[in-house]
Amino acid sequence: MRLASDTPRMSKEAFLEICERADGPPVLTFWGSHSAEDRTRMGTREIDWHAHRRGQLFCIANGLIHIRTAHGSWMLPPLRAGWIPPGMMHKVTISGVLDGWGMMLTPEASAGLPDRPCVMGISDLLRSLVRRVAEWPLEAALTPEQERLLAVLLDEVRLAPNEPLHLPMPTDPRLLRLALRLLEAPDDDRTLDVLARDAGLSERTARRLFAAETGLSVTQWRQQARLTQALERLAKGEPVAEVADALGYATPSNFIAMFRRAFGEPPARYFARRGVAA
Repeated sequence: MRLASDTPRMSKEAFLEICERADGPPVLTFWGSHSAEDRTRMGTREIDWHAHRRGQLFCIANGLIHIRTAHGSWMLPPLRAGWIPPGMMHKVTISGVLDGWGMMLTPEASAGLPDRPCVMGISDLLRSLVRRVAEWPLEAALTPEQERLLAVLLDEVRLAPNEPLHLPMPTDPRLLRLALRLLEAPDDDRTLDVLARDAGLSERTARRLFAAETGLSVTQWRQQARLTQALERLAKGEPVAEVADALGYATPSNFIAMFRRAFGEPPARYFARRGVAA
């Protein structure tokens, strides 16, 4: 593993080129900021559909990242790690991220990690290992001690617990129309019977297929969809009252109660603890 982002001899183009190679160092570590000159610039921006030859693990200290793939959407809040497997097409929206770190893993080093994107909890040990490994010079060969430390770091990544910040998307075209409608209009409070008829399904079939394809009931999926949109809107600085109204909650207090049930604390405290105003 190597630290790339602070090596003065390596240009932005050279750094990005080596990150796309399946050979070379098994793991490359980078630290990003919101500076326009940064090779892994963060801030607030959207990166259109793309894929990397290497797997990508990244963690942010503040703000929010929204990852979209063909399998669904993942929200990455601060102090958690997002994982994207090698070759996975994805689209990224970065909201108010000032700094963070990441690793680019070769397909071989990615073996044993999930084959779909996910959000992981990170331990103090993992964070400390990344900080230590990031100090290693890019060009130097790894010592036996460094090889062992790298193996421990990869074990910590493989053992990291997954967090339920995923919004799975159905594949049945009729269900997909229904799901996209709910994403486009999260305040749509029509019953499943009405939504299913509009999609060309009976309510019973919609319930059965939705659970089979996403692992969630329509009610659970709708709440998860609202949660993901709430996180993204709040990270952009929208007031709680406006977010509650846009998502179809009768009052801000109803929305805050839902948010507290999902995350254990109200929006203001949740984002204040992660360096984001809400």
